[in-house]
Amino acid sequence: MSTAVPGRPMPEATPESRPYWEGLERQALMLQRCANCGLVRHYPRPMCDACQSMATDWVEASRDATVHSWTVAHHPFHPAFRAELPYVLVTADLPEGVRLLAQLRGGTAEALRPGLPLRVEFEANAEGLTLPVLRLRDG
Repeated sequence: MSTAVPGRPMPEATPESRPYWEGLERQALMLQRCANCGLVRHYPRPMCDACQSMATDWVEASRDATVHSWTVAHHPFHPAFRAELPYVLVTADLPEGVRLLAQLRGGTAEALRPGLPLRVEFEANAEGLTLPVLRLRDG
């Protein structure tokens, strides 16, 4: 029986999500916006939930955030993530009106509380994929 750990699953960019992934490579958090009614949405998808328009454009997020909720992951959702355990996943409210789920860096779950200010940063993983991470904001 093989004990080899499989490689990490990698996201596949779609036509709807490609600007999001390209933005992360430039260390910019790009959010999809309805070109008809202006509603910002995250995660990227083809149609606006509010007006059903298929017209989209993109805006760069401010990188400010606040804690909405969090959890500590003790079990990997995939065997390739076992070495990182445990880690803190934060659901953060962005001023653009959407939420972002990302790992916390430079802090512990005990330091978190709803409304605590955060900053969106970027981190490349071992496979070269840049992902957003969240850090407690100074001051």
